[in-house]
Amino acid sequence: MQDLAKGKIIIKSPAKINLHLEVIGKREDGFHELAMIMQNIDLYDFLEFEINNEGLIKLETDCSELSISSDNLIVKSANLLRKNSNIEYGANIFLRKNIPIGAGLAGGSSNAAATLIGLNKLWNLNKDKKTLCSLSSKLGSDIPFFINGGIQLCFGRGEILEKLDSNFEYGVLLLKNPNVSVSTADTYKKYSSSFCDKYLTSKEMIEKIRKNLRDNGLKRLNFDNKNMTIKNDLQLVVEKENDSVKQALCLLSTLKNCLTYSMSGSGPTCFALFKDVETAKKELNANYKLFKEKGYDSWVCTLLEKGIKFI
Repeated sequence: MQDLAKGKIIIKSPAKINLHLEVIGKREDGFHELAMIMQNIDLYDFLEFEINNEGLIKLETDCSELSISSDNLIVKSANLLRKNSNIEYGANIFLRKNIPIGAGLAGGSSNAAATLIGLNKLWNLNKDKKTLCSLSSKLGSDIPFFINGGIQLCFGRGEILEKLDSNFEYGVLLLKNPNVSVSTADTYKKYSSSFCDKYLTSKEMIEKIRKNLRDNGLKRLNFDNKNMTIKNDLQLVVEKENDSVKQALCLLSTLKNCLTYSMSGSGPTCFALFKDVETAKKELNANYKLFKEKGYDSWVCTLLEKGIKFI
């Protein structure tokens, strides 16, 4: 441990987009039963970890909008891992933030998973990914996905994961108004009040939807079939209420060579897929000025085979 205390661990913590988000219904535990395809993209936050011998978790960040107190998911993750491992060491953590907050890109969930993975190594705990996934599910529904990352089917409230063997080479163009954020919890409440009039009771229906996504999910995202579609049930609620999302989707729909477009997660980030990164970059260059005039930040990303990485 003395050797570890001298070193610094740096981790790349990636965002995600939803290539499918289906709300099956409301569960009796208050969560929603979901069927999703989640995919990491190469828009990264960076986390640096160093041991401290004070037994404290100290978080700093270059993002003034973020709390660095006990309510931050990074701090919650670190404290949960310390408690579970019964260790006395603490950690100094620094977050360099690039993924926008409240954007539907799950930056906070990614950071939480990266913290578990980073401190597992820093503290030499040797916990396997199954254990880290179990811990992460106590912190948030999207966090288990990031322990393995890449592209996965996500069921239950998001914690039931099935790895997909796929390596799409699509280019992704993201649009987000930096002045707009969306509360995931509020969006699910609004969706629930409009579309979930009773609790789920049919296990057969849940399994049928899961099987359909297993069998057909990737087929619907295969450009060779010339029929790419992305389903996001939450878009039904957010697009109706949020002019930023409505306009972003409209802008993306008119782009040359756009294969398909959608909102990610609970929004407000929207994205379009192109056959490759170069095509996406050309569209961004051709429309960058327009996007800025309309109030949007924009990025081009690739789809990742793997998620969180050590540098």
